[in-house]
Amino acid sequence: QHDQNFCNFLLEQGGKMVGFAGWSMPVQYKDSHIVSHMHTREHCSIFDVSHMLQTKVHGKDRVKFMESLVVADIAELKDNQGTLSLFTTEKGGIIDDLIVTKTDQGYLYVVSNAGCADKDSAHMKARLAEFKAAGFDVDLEFLDEALIALQGPSMSQVLQEGLKEDLSKLTFMTSTLATVFGIPGCRVTRCGYTGEDGVEVSVPQSSVVELTEKLLANGEVKLAGLGARDSLRLEAGLCLYGNDIDETTTPVEGTLVWTIGKRRRQAKDFPGADIIVPQIKAKTARKRVGLVSTGPPVRQHTPILGPDGKVIGEVTSGCPSPCLKKNIAMGYVDATFAKHGTAIQVEVRKKAVPATVSKMPFVPTNYYFG
Repeated sequence: QHDQNFCNFLLEQGGKMVGFAGWSMPVQYKDSHIVSHMHTREHCSIFDVSHMLQTKVHGKDRVKFMESLVVADIAELKDNQGTLSLFTTEKGGIIDDLIVTKTDQGYLYVVSNAGCADKDSAHMKARLAEFKAAGFDVDLEFLDEALIALQGPSMSQVLQEGLKEDLSKLTFMTSTLATVFGIPGCRVTRCGYTGEDGVEVSVPQSSVVELTEKLLANGEVKLAGLGARDSLRLEAGLCLYGNDIDETTTPVEGTLVWTIGKRRRQAKDFPGADIIVPQIKAKTARKRVGLVSTGPPVRQHTPILGPDGKVIGEVTSGCPSPCLKKNIAMGYVDATFAKHGTAIQVEVRKKAVPATVSKMPFVPTNYYFG
């Protein structure tokens, strides 16, 4: 659970709290959702993401263990490099998406979703029992650290003031242990969920208020809530687990084939590989696509219609884009309609509204590759 001090601090900052996955989370602050969104695109925002599940995987068989659960090639990662991956079921569905970092401290650092924390930890523990019974050397440690995301184009100038390490050497999807603004033992990973340059900082609960205050002392920085987080990630074309991907969608349907390591495809040695790998060549009956429309906003569960008005799919996420000033959405459509530029319709309040299948990200991403 959240550190009570941090919760109180966020309330004092004007956080409007909502219940989320058993946590009290700020949906927005004094600024409107749109103002927070644009501040992140133009300056820098702090998101409280402490509800995410953080795990360390120890032991000399840790890579083998992790590869028995996910689709990524963990073995080929360089020290302190991370990758987005997927926990998959034997049926080829997605249990969760997660980031796995191969640290040079002798453990894997794993961050997975709040809404799936119980499911993910149970899934990992069950596999751990099998591995231990088979005599493998592996252990799990579930962390009690807070996690904050600092996102936006001015992130590096803001954070560099509190770091001895040179941030220009920390590229997208790499991680380091550092003292941040005088707080030792923080893990700084260059990643995020907004499409902007940013970091996620894992920090002891007892120091998260102090770190947040030190970051907020910089005029570039404001707190942002879950509302802005959702519209930012949608503009960046990023999936939200439980909306856009779940146990009924495969990585191929979800256009996440790039997360599957080449060696893993050839070996077919991840859960659900017998179903997922053939889909890569054969294509699937439906596919996740981006949509753009004007007029009334398109929300989750809105039916997607073909030119003839027949239902061809469903919207899984949608919102008005603050940057593009039009509606953006993602959803699944029959594969025949998945081509970029295809004219289709969405049904909003029983009316058919014209829409176009669009490439994602909708707004260009600004990740830092050095």
